[in-house]
Amino acid sequence: MPDFPITIFHNPACSTSRKTIAMVQEAGYAPTIVEYLKAGWTRTQLQDLLAAMDASPRDILRDKGTPAAQLGLLDPSASETQILDAMVAHPILVNRPIVSTPKGARLCRPIERVREVLP
Repeated sequence: MPDFPITIFHNPACSTSRKTIAMVQEAGYAPTIVEYLKAGWTRTQLQDLLAAMDASPRDILRDKGTPAAQLGLLDPSASETQILDAMVAHPILVNRPIVSTPKGARLCRPIERVREVLP
C-alpha cells in the first residue's frame, strides 16, 4: 500500500460513501475511516476541513434526511456560524463522504471527485 494518508469521513448507510471507500481501496490505499455519526465533529475539525476544501459550512450542509429545515438552516439568512454550530450538535447535517489527504479535502459527490485529492 502506498504511504499516503487518506481519511474518509463516512456514513455506512450511504452508498456514495461506500463506493468512495471502494474506489480508494481499489487504487491501492488503506484509508482511515471515520464514522462521523458515531465520532461526532468538533468545531476545529470542521473548520480545518472547510479550509482545506475552500468551502463554507453551507457548501457541505446536507438537507435531505436531516433536521436542517426545522433548524432554519436552509433559510438564506442562516449564518455560517449557526450552520457550523448545528453541524457540531447534529453530525448528520454534514454531507458525505468527505475525503482528506495531504493534497486537500473534498466532498466526494460525485465520487469521482476523490481523484482530485489522490496522488
